[in-house]
This record gives sequence, structure tokens and C-alpha cells, in this order.
Amino acid sequence: MSSPSVDLSRFSNAGFDRGASRLKETLWVLVRCLFFAPTVPLPSAFRIFWLRVFGAKIGRGVVIRAGVNIHFPWRLEVGDYVWIGEECWLLNLAPIMIGNHVCLSQRAFLCTGSHNYQSPTFDLILKPIQVEAGAWIAANAWIGPGVQVGTHAVLAGGSVATVNLKPFTIYRGNPAVAIKERVIRG
Repeated sequence: MSSPSVDLSRFSNAGFDRGASRLKETLWVLVRCLFFAPTVPLPSAFRIFWLRVFGAKIGRGVVIRAGVNIHFPWRLEVGDYVWIGEECWLLNLAPIMIGNHVCLSQRAFLCTGSHNYQSPTFDLILKPIQVEAGAWIAANAWIGPGVQVGTHAVLAGGSVATVNLKPFTIYRGNPAVAIKERVIRG
């Protein structure tokens, strides 16, 4: 008795809506390679200008460091006073919404896409990510498809979030688990 197996030759993303024309996407890849991928310390305003040209909604006082990889700017909303650290990766095949005063530290990875591991054709699964105001995603942390990060939640360095994170809670580990309440002293 043979069991079903994965057959990647049958994979199709024909139903995937890229959200922009091939020309726009190609131009974005060129801009990304020239002004985002290099580790040259360009002013954030320069990167923000290009993101807005390609349809991103970006608030005031946003800082975007070198080496940031944003897949589809037309599927990105960033609030006011957000910091996006060096080499962050926003794989936004579905929308990513980032609230005000959020910090994405170096090499944080927000991933809106995955695959159905039970399907022989490894079908694409897309779900948006929302990071609410005041949250901190620490260095090398990973957030998966469909996760909502509650206001002022913290995801510790190197942690993996595959489920929603509650507000004012600090999470750590793989998978991330709540370790304590976040208290902000003023």
C-alpha cells in the first residue's frame, strides 16, 4: 500500500494575486536592490519616499535601516514613529499592518505566507499580520501568517510566534510562550 506523497511538479500559484502589474513589481525589485538591500546608510526619508511611490502607507517619524527586504510595498501599512532595523524581512504576500511606536529589531522576519503540508501540491496559504501599537519584535524573531501581535507585546530575540500574542505580555521561545507581563514605568 503506497501512501500519498508531495509532488511539487503539480504546485501552482496561478490563483495568487500579486497586487500589482509585472512591470511595477519588476521596477520595485530594481529599486529594492539599489536602495534597500545595500548596507549603505541612506537616510530613512529616501527609503520612505520609494515605499510610498510603490503604494506603501507610511506614517510620520519612521526609521528604516539598511538591508530591509520588503516584498510588496503596496501591501504594507506602517504607523507613526516605527523603527525597522537592519536586515528585517517583511514577506508580505498578504498585508502587513504595523501600528504606531512599534520597534522591529534587526533581522526580525514577518512572514505572511506558508504552505499546506497536508496537500500533495503544497498549496500556498496566505494570512495577514498585524503588529499593534507599542509592540517590540526583538532581533531575529519570527512571526508567522495570521498572527496578531497585541498592543505593547514583546517577542524576545530569536523567538517564533505562530499564534496571537496578548497585549502587554512578554513572549519567549520556540514556540513563543508568555513569560510575564510587560509593565511600562513612566
